[in-house]
Amino acid sequence: MNPAAEVSASRRWEQLKAELTSAAPALGIDSIGFAAADPFLYLKERLQQHRDRGHESGFEEPDLDKRTTPALAAGTPRSILAVAVAYPSKMKNPPKSEPGARRGILARSAWGRDYHLVLREALEKLEAFIRERVPEAVMESMVDTGVLVDRAVAERAGIGFSGKNCSIISPEWGSWIYLGELVTDIPFPPDKPVEMGCGDCTKCIDACPTGALVGPGELNAQACVSYLTQTKGYLSDEYMAKIGNRLYGCDTCQIVCPYNRGKDWDHRPELQPDPEQAKPLLLPILDLSNKEFKEKFGSSAAAWRGRKPIQRNAVIALGNFKEAGAAPKLAGVLADDPRPELRAAAAWALSRIGGDEAREALEKARGREREGEVLAYISRGLERLDSR
Repeated sequence: MNPAAEVSASRRWEQLKAELTSAAPALGIDSIGFAAADPFLYLKERLQQHRDRGHESGFEEPDLDKRTTPALAAGTPRSILAVAVAYPSKMKNPPKSEPGARRGILARSAWGRDYHLVLREALEKLEAFIRERVPEAVMESMVDTGVLVDRAVAERAGIGFSGKNCSIISPEWGSWIYLGELVTDIPFPPDKPVEMGCGDCTKCIDACPTGALVGPGELNAQACVSYLTQTKGYLSDEYMAKIGNRLYGCDTCQIVCPYNRGKDWDHRPELQPDPEQAKPLLLPILDLSNKEFKEKFGSSAAAWRGRKPIQRNAVIALGNFKEAGAAPKLAGVLADDPRPELRAAAAWALSRIGGDEAREALEKARGREREGEVLAYISRGLERLDSR
């Protein structure tokens, strides 16, 4: 390409970038940034160390080369467009959680409509906008489950900086943002990274319920409450106590972040929470069939792991509340639920509640239970009651 043609092409992409930035809000995007599609060389070693320490969640793409090297099925990647959509941090008129009517809570990222759908629709509109102007463009969009590391892309593209809580923190939106990206062969001029940081602040590290933030920007996902609420297996007594009344996810490290102070976004109606879904009564959750669970939670990002983790977490929450009125229901779970993980959680919850009814249920279960792991929870529960 001759110099004049290069200048012309450069101006074309600069102009298109300006058009995209202006059009972003109408496309459902609150922040858009542009980055070169060079490999994230610095990231591969960091990810390997993360894996070697056993800190991965298991939900990640296992191939580190794919996670750190932008690619297109056809064509050469030249740019990555990072997008962010802001979501609310406050609930209007939240229902009270009180004795006899205890409630759980979903993380803010699971309030409103499933963000995967919201971001995909925004990225589809972004692709269509580009396609109208560059029909030959090669593009590939990713949301959450894509191979690239969302936060690394967003940081390079200037959406925000990487906080000590492992969230991207936008100067405008805080960390209450969903992230997605679009890889393309269009050589857009890149944006500059945000020159901000956390300084000496360690509020998120200090507040982490389980100590999962093992250092600035270092997360042991295996210990993170958000991860624990999404697992389907047994949880340790210690972790169950730390979960509190969380049914899905954890917002603690974002709530305490000074950059999030006063930030709440209500400009997208589809992301506003239904209080009865975002802060639901706990006892009714235990009776939900698969169909009823999908009807109640299916529109939320919290539904992706199915009902078992949510129901197990509801059992745990009732134990943490020491809700005496829940003892008959939990005794029924311990006696009859076919899922050993829920029976184990019920044994733990009953031992937290205490009282004659809880003791009787645990003693009956000890003579009936055949699952060794569940028996261990029952035995520890009875020991806990004896020590009172």
